[in-house]
Amino acid sequence: MSLMLGLSDDGWKVFLNAASWAISVYYAYQRTWKPFNPILGETYEMANHEGITFIAEQVSHHPPMSVGHAENEHFTYDVTSKLKTKFLGNSLDVYPVGRTRVTLKKDGVVLDLVPPPTKVNNLIFGRTWVDSPGEMIMTNLTTGDKVVLYFQPCGWFGAGRYEVDGYVYNAAEEPKILMTGKWNESMSYQPCDLDGEPLPGTEMKEVWHVADVPQNDKYQYTCFAHKINSFDTAPKKLLASDSRLRPDRYALEKGDMSKAGAEKSSLEERQRAEKRTREAKGHQFTPRWFDLTEEVTSTPWGDLEIYRFNGKYSEHRAAVESSGSVDEIDVKSIEFNPWQ
Repeated sequence: MSLMLGLSDDGWKVFLNAASWAISVYYAYQRTWKPFNPILGETYEMANHEGITFIAEQVSHHPPMSVGHAENEHFTYDVTSKLKTKFLGNSLDVYPVGRTRVTLKKDGVVLDLVPPPTKVNNLIFGRTWVDSPGEMIMTNLTTGDKVVLYFQPCGWFGAGRYEVDGYVYNAAEEPKILMTGKWNESMSYQPCDLDGEPLPGTEMKEVWHVADVPQNDKYQYTCFAHKINSFDTAPKKLLASDSRLRPDRYALEKGDMSKAGAEKSSLEERQRAEKRTREAKGHQFTPRWFDLTEEVTSTPWGDLEIYRFNGKYSEHRAAVESSGSVDEIDVKSIEFNPWQ
């Protein structure tokens, strides 16, 4: 993602940046390779990577649920992710039964994001491709302002694919800024009147565009995806549950498809065995870095249980950073172990 600099620091422009950030992830959705199923208790962490610390944890296997928390000096980001799917023969509808919240530290503003559903086409026959038709709504829970953007469905011969249009509204639901563009290219904005028409004397300005991507990349990753999958970004004393340590992922990275498949099957069998042992002892799985709250929030596709970052990871990372005894540890030598 690449945001344009030079925007004035007012509420509308901050909202534009936040909405563009939400749109930017869809470029990576064009990658249609099937991911490895996350293992219960699996994590991913970044520690002070360009000022941002991030921790994610798989907190449920059935239904699959992941929780994440990110923070820097400007914001906190909290997400509870749960997907609901509907198989339709040669396609799959994916409904994001989740909650995404961004809190801006400077003003205490809380932004809530509801993304559109996603449709995976040609699962069995033809070239697989992804579309996300529907509305994306980002609401400023502090002021009542909101951004409503409509992702156009792909028509015949690709007509309308990638196009996004919408407005930034104030709390009185009056349009203030129009936004338009393509989620695989760029987004622009322009002030508008109460009828949604561009204000005289204003012009369309670009607020975001897709960053450069690796050429002829066999994995179809973005530059950022390559960076975060690398051990070069692994913090000191990497958690044994971290995704980078998965032997199936590492084998795939090295191009050994046979070993990757065998390691994947082995991990899934170990997960089933761990579940049988845990249930035989009457134990329940308890996430390490997030706590299940009593809060249940309603989404357009069903109710969602909410997890909260418990702060233990911050304590763990602070203890590691204050210790000078782990600098020489080779993270590649750590055995993947998400089971508790």
